[in-house]
Amino acid sequence: MSSQALNFFSFSGRMKILHTTWIAFFISFVVWFSYAPLMLVIADNLGMSKAEIKTILILNVALTIPARIIIGILVDKFGPKRTFSILLALGSLPTFMFAFAESFEQLALARFLSGFVGAGFVIGIRMVGEWFPAKQVGIAEGIYGGWGNFGSAAAAMTLPTLALMYGGPDGWRYAIASTGVVALIYSVIYFFSVTDTPKGSTYFKPKKAGAMEVTSIWDLFFYILMTIPLYATLTLLTWKLSPAGVSLLSDFAAVLIYAGIWLLFFYNVYKIVHVNEEHLMQPIEEIHKYKFKQVAILDLAYLITFGSELAVVSMLPMFFYETFHESQGITLVQAGLAASGFAFMNLIARPGGGWISDKFGRKLSLSIFIVGLSIGYYCLSLITSDWPIYEVIMLTMGCSFFVQAGEGAVFAMVPLIKRRMTGQIAGMVGAYGNVGAVLFLTVLSFVSPSVFFTVIAAGAIIVLVAVQFIDEPKGHMVEVQEDGSVEMIELD
Repeated sequence: MSSQALNFFSFSGRMKILHTTWIAFFISFVVWFSYAPLMLVIADNLGMSKAEIKTILILNVALTIPARIIIGILVDKFGPKRTFSILLALGSLPTFMFAFAESFEQLALARFLSGFVGAGFVIGIRMVGEWFPAKQVGIAEGIYGGWGNFGSAAAAMTLPTLALMYGGPDGWRYAIASTGVVALIYSVIYFFSVTDTPKGSTYFKPKKAGAMEVTSIWDLFFYILMTIPLYATLTLLTWKLSPAGVSLLSDFAAVLIYAGIWLLFFYNVYKIVHVNEEHLMQPIEEIHKYKFKQVAILDLAYLITFGSELAVVSMLPMFFYETFHESQGITLVQAGLAASGFAFMNLIARPGGGWISDKFGRKLSLSIFIVGLSIGYYCLSLITSDWPIYEVIMLTMGCSFFVQAGEGAVFAMVPLIKRRMTGQIAGMVGAYGNVGAVLFLTVLSFVSPSVFFTVIAAGAIIVLVAVQFIDEPKGHMVEVQEDGSVEMIELD
């Protein structure tokens, strides 16, 4: 196959890897979001309150933040083939727990554990980065991310129908259990269908596991600083579950969890220092250095792109219904369909963002997409009940294009920083997407939707400034083979 063209209809070589891997990610997202389209039926079936429904929504994202960090470490150490297969198999277990839960507490525990499967995204970033050259990695990662992400929309489109086909009050249970069965079967198919690298290539692993290696003392402190928001977000989620929020946790339980989160933070700091102290005491050759600022800026870019997408997808159906129900007679179903345009854009926008990045430069492309999403969100903040609904849908999809193209541009750069740590870098960047979602949804709980959109638009301008300090990947990335020989990996 030509290194300049991708044959989407091929199912051999690197295209086989791309297709089998985005399907694995797609299934992981179907499993992760299987509850959402059936939530009202489940709530009615089990007599859940509105506060309990909100609690389930919070729990669904809680574990994904630390899980993406952990999965990043595991994929760099054990390889994508084993890690993705095991994740899909284990992810089916809380899915079965959720499907056959008899109480809110059982549902809550199962949904919390299901958050782990949301970390599957990180694994494929490393796999695709191994198989595709720098000139194609943007569009390849975009296809992987965009088509895999569509699993959440596919769940919304198919699971209610599947539940009706099963019929009866337990139809929802069999529909959700079916997604677990698919994940379990595909875990075996994936394991026997892929290899971690092309034949003859080396799978580079970090020298020590548990944290990323950095190449300067300044970057060590910068790395520690950038881990703080991850733990702050977990603290915020705990607060939401405490008596100050939805009261799932007692004050005592909340205090214990707060203590556990920050003990984990200090353990993380210890691991960061431990992994880095030895080699930072020696002079590091220039060719082996990379700048941690590359990771930090991509963290922020993903916070504003994917973080805002997760938040907006969560609130858009209700926003459309409340805005246009009285003035234009829109129903809840119609509001949901109108809002689905935002997620639907994943199919073309994310691959498009990756392709534009490959073609026209990564820094410039990311900057343009962030400008576009800032303007898009500002325009969404101006919507009133007098606007024609078709104009609102077109505006929503236009804004969504820039948001998801920006996600594609972020992950067009991630595999070009340091090959042996691609999983960990993807894990941290991915976790920042969830941080953004929690942050923006927390803002929404205190302000109107108009102010919510304005806050995201303003945040995007701050991120735009940060992106101007990123370095365009060029030249070569250096990795050392096990026998001590040096391999140069082309970046442009």
